[in-house]
Amino acid sequence: MTRSEASDVTLPIPPAEVADAATDQLPRNGKKRPRVTLVLAVAWLGVVVFFALFAGLLPLASVATPVGDSGQLPGGGGQLLGTDGLGRSILSRLAFGGRISLAVGVIATLAGLTAGCLLGLVAAYFKGIVGTVVDILANTVLAIPPLVFLLAVAAAVRPSLSTLVFSLALLNLPTFARLAKANALSVMTRDYVLAAHAMGASHRRVLFREVLPGLIRPVAAYAVVVMATMIVAEGSLSFLGLGVPPPAPSWGGMIAEAKTDITIYPWPVFAPCLAIFLTVFALNVVGDRLQRRFALKESVL
Repeated sequence: MTRSEASDVTLPIPPAEVADAATDQLPRNGKKRPRVTLVLAVAWLGVVVFFALFAGLLPLASVATPVGDSGQLPGGGGQLLGTDGLGRSILSRLAFGGRISLAVGVIATLAGLTAGCLLGLVAAYFKGIVGTVVDILANTVLAIPPLVFLLAVAAAVRPSLSTLVFSLALLNLPTFARLAKANALSVMTRDYVLAAHAMGASHRRVLFREVLPGLIRPVAAYAVVVMATMIVAEGSLSFLGLGVPPPAPSWGGMIAEAKTDITIYPWPVFAPCLAIFLTVFALNVVGDRLQRRFALKESVL
């Protein structure tokens, strides 16, 4: 081999050098900088949670009492976000309405997650008749159109916050059960679970000490996306008059109340729509980020 031919030969780069090159592309502190979209999403969610938690302690106007002329734009009459068609503070109604939307989203998601994970965990562990019954129940609920189910519940029971949360949690349950079952079947094949079985560990210990921790991360990441769906569902039902009844404010209820004057006062409709859009968008960004991070950790493990 001549010297010119030898110079054309490309030698494989050792894995250690590849890792060093990849490390050199990172900032000096060794950590990747978070994306601007993620930072803005977390910041918006922080603002929403802050106003929802401390709305009663902040110097906000009454949600039912007019504070100025109707249909004022942001900044008019000393109101930061203006007023609606009845002269009520939009900022105050958004803050207190965020309580309803977040409460429905968080409680319905947590209830569906808890019940669904338990059912999926039990179905994956015991299999047989138990798994078959759980699958039949999940398929039965999934076969019912969600809107038809919610309309039936609203017709049978007076709409309230507890009824709305229960209905949405029941609709979430089969999805979480299937997700938990699929992940539990994967976790049960790992060495530490098989070792626990071989050492004679009880069913309870294997389920809740060995298998369950392996479900937390993927299910929690998916729960953030489900929470966004629940906020949209609450807004849709409130818009149809099937959500939390007035005078309690909600983002969907604000849109329903102001839709008749949208050609005259579009801002009272646009403000809650923007709040729903930004909150749902932020939750989806955070949920997508968590799913990718947990998937990367699982592949490394």
